[in-house]
Amino acid sequence: MVTAYGQARRSGQKKQVGEERGEGRREAARLEAFSDGVMAVIITIMAFGLTVPKNTTWQAVSHALPSLLVYVLSFALIGIYWNNHHHLLRATERISGAVMWANLHLLFWLSLIPVATKWVGEAHDESLPASVYGTASLGAGVAYMVLVLMIIRVNGRESSVARAIGGDTKGRLSICLSAAGVGLAWLSPWIAYSLYAAVALLWFVPDRRLSSRETARD
Repeated sequence: MVTAYGQARRSGQKKQVGEERGEGRREAARLEAFSDGVMAVIITIMAFGLTVPKNTTWQAVSHALPSLLVYVLSFALIGIYWNNHHHLLRATERISGAVMWANLHLLFWLSLIPVATKWVGEAHDESLPASVYGTASLGAGVAYMVLVLMIIRVNGRESSVARAIGGDTKGRLSICLSAAGVGLAWLSPWIAYSLYAAVALLWFVPDRRLSSRETARD
């Protein structure tokens, strides 16, 4: 009788944990859907900010080329955040108020990228726009790291996210490169742009640490 009671109790506990995990996954899915919508709007705003050539000559096209190139960089940057954000939340089993605020913090910095993109497209040879662009990128990088830390805090050090992220060398390196670009923009904007492109290349392949954990869980 005691054994039967113990088994029933353990079964009830497992059921409760399963229900809580399912509810946590639904909340994470809602947060992901909201973030996807915001990032889609950010990309749309950037597209509207593209500079159209004044006429059909190659000279006019060359004048509009910097605007197109910085758009490509920014589009890649937003796409990289969207991709890794997707894998991060798919691996997340529980969220909290702190996670939601950290996610909004990330979206805030990403929403500044279209403004910085348009400014760089109009004044790509100037140091201030290049530095501001790097500041927005740096802010997004720090915000993403904070989001990861908040998710690990609520899910535990033994969670899938915590084990996949580890020491987060890749994330720390990208933040250092962005910070260097903000400072070196005052020496040469082109050095800054090279560093920002290096960050994009560093993250161009989706974070396999999270995608592999997601596949293993499924």
